[in-house]
Amino acid sequence: MAPTDPSALPENMPLPGDGLDTARMPGHWLLARLGKRVLRPGGRELTGWMLDGLALGPDDRVVELAAGLGATARLVLARAPGSYTAVDRDPAAVAGLGVLPAPGATEVAAVRADAADTGLPAGSATAVYGEAVLTMQPEPAKRRVLREARRLLAGTGGRYALHEMCLLPEDLGPEHAEEITRDLGGAVHVGARPLTPSGWVALLAAEGFTVTARRRAPMALLEPRRLIADEGLGNAVRIAGRALRDPAARPRVRQMRRVFRRHRDHLGAIALIATPTPRTA
Repeated sequence: MAPTDPSALPENMPLPGDGLDTARMPGHWLLARLGKRVLRPGGRELTGWMLDGLALGPDDRVVELAAGLGATARLVLARAPGSYTAVDRDPAAVAGLGVLPAPGATEVAAVRADAADTGLPAGSATAVYGEAVLTMQPEPAKRRVLREARRLLAGTGGRYALHEMCLLPEDLGPEHAEEITRDLGGAVHVGARPLTPSGWVALLAAEGFTVTARRRAPMALLEPRRLIADEGLGNAVRIAGRALRDPAARPRVRQMRRVFRRHRDHLGAIALIATPTPRTA
């Protein structure tokens, strides 16, 4: 990854999940410890599309839910919004997010809180987004996060975006969907529950959002071409080398890749842009 890339992370940034056993930690934190910095299902390209759709400007007050390592935060700050607030439950993530360099007059803050209960004032944001946060939640928790995003958005002009995994095709049978969910959970050690594209749209509609744009991408997180595109050739080689040399990490990375490949015809990544649906009297 080029040094001038705004999503590049410093080597000494504290990593979430400190102290967790490699064999048991969530898959995304395992990959982070191997040096992977882009942990979104659709990669940097789909994140870029999402941020373009949010059309951030100097008057925007941005909130990122479950901000993690801050790779997307850096891309947001490069667009110089009025303010950026990161929300994450992990203290190491919050420590790193709170000291992100920002251009000009952009204000940066980090809050240790759950994405479903940020503690931020109602109507305090003009743009809210989250990546790879809803997939890992059961439906009631998904709804709580969406309600919190709806609460944070101020009046007219507010925008919400998500970047998640999705199931394909639209008519995928429930038994097949359950098999995928079970295999994902066994591989990443987190309960992954993706929805079909229409399922995501319906969930947003049920919680007061109207989808205005959407885009899909392959779920190719650990494929060589995506790894190089997201991380750069040098870091991709370093990640692969660390995984091969780590006897605890190596079987877990292989298992994740096997599951992603086994279900590649039925797993994808999706980003959606939505606006709050006007409330009726």
